[in-house]
Amino acid sequence: MGEIVNLNKARKAKAKVASEKQAADNRLKFGMTKTEKKKIADEKARLERHVAGHRLNEDDREP
Repeated sequence: MGEIVNLNKARKAKAKVASEKQAADNRLKFGMTKTEKKKIADEKARLERHVAGHRLNEDDREP
């Protein structure tokens, strides 16, 4: 015979795991300071300019 499972506790445990995952995602998404966000944006813009400058055709450049 199988183990008896309290469905209410199982449902709450599942919700808790989902909540913890959402919290971890939010920490990654919103957990940076303004300075860190600006630094990342500046680095991304610099890399985009670098790559755009090395493209061979004008048609290949993205607007």
